[in-house]
Amino acid sequence: MCFTNARCLILACGNTLRGDDGAGPWLAEWARQRFQPEAGVRVLSRQQWTPELAEELARAGSVLFIDSSVDSPPGVVKIVFIEPAAAGQGLATHHLDAAQLLALGRDLYDSLPGNAQLLTIGAGSTELGEEFSGIVKAALPEACRLLEAAVLRLLGGPEPRQPARRG
Repeated sequence: MCFTNARCLILACGNTLRGDDGAGPWLAEWARQRFQPEAGVRVLSRQQWTPELAEELARAGSVLFIDSSVDSPPGVVKIVFIEPAAAGQGLATHHLDAAQLLALGRDLYDSLPGNAQLLTIGAGSTELGEEFSGIVKAALPEACRLLEAAVLRLLGGPEPRQPARRG
């Protein structure tokens, strides 16, 4: 595995064969294209977050996790700050959530990103298939806007320009 000291690590997860669960990888690909010229941004997408990602995360200046959420209403996009899981919470051996992965990086490498956020998009359907539900498709532009704004904030750059409103 190639490790870099990214100023901003974008770490997405999701299964592209399970409908809306593929929103994380889709957004990761969008971010990869959007931030391609930016040397400080590293984008990784996995089907699930595993313990092997802890070192990559521990080396990052900041991290933006991206995932779908079955706990949020379908199509609702939000970003929240994430703290490492409390010590002694126990970790799964095959996959971790964002807080557990932060805790693992802290515990193994004595390091945490300066800022950790989680962008979620509420899943409408996780049935077998490669298509997003209509409500998630409609929410993708908002997810891209929030993702871009978050990364630019994490990099310390200017906010993206808002489109002019007609009226």
